[in-house]
Amino acid sequence: MNITALRPRFIRYLEPVADIFIRLRITPNQISLLSLAAGILCAVLFFQRQFLPGALALLLSAVFDLVDGSVARKTSAHTNFGAVFDWIVDKYVDALAILGIGLAGIPILSQFFSLPPVADFGVVALAIIGSLMNTFIKPVTYAEIGYREKVEGKIDDPLEGVGFFGRPETFVVLILGGIFGVIWASVIIIAVCTNLSALQRIIYLYRTLS
Repeated sequence: MNITALRPRFIRYLEPVADIFIRLRITPNQISLLSLAAGILCAVLFFQRQFLPGALALLLSAVFDLVDGSVARKTSAHTNFGAVFDWIVDKYVDALAILGIGLAGIPILSQFFSLPPVADFGVVALAIIGSLMNTFIKPVTYAEIGYREKVEGKIDDPLEGVGFFGRPETFVVLILGGIFGVIWASVIIIAVCTNLSALQRIIYLYRTLS
């Protein structure tokens, strides 16, 4: 069970926002670009150690990411390119947000242990790798096994509910860390949990595909 399972509920609350974009004739791909722009802004703010505004920018990026699919569904504008573009934007936002924290040079492990600053960036690197790999497992599985059936523009696959810590959890942890001023703790949680979640998915695939 993960937050992804609650996605339909979140989308329902954002229907009025989707309707506004539809009236403005803004396409799903353009909304994806807005999500990317908000993600870049988040990274810049995190780099400048403005963690609260950065967290709000990341929240805005997440809202755009949810709304683009809703607009595509309501306007029957689902395209293969749009689905791929959405994946690409998501990964850029994920990596940039965490990288912004790493480049800010805040102490993570070094505030507790006598470690050089490179150890702090090592935790950031693990967080980025875990965040990307935890999601990358899914398209690799699609390509190798051949999941193609889509429900409202998204591929329906069993991995959707496997893994206790995915992209939504990463966003929640980063946003809360930025709001409460403990962004260093967010990085540690993401570094540990995303990699454990990826391992959980690998074990699931091994058991079901071997």
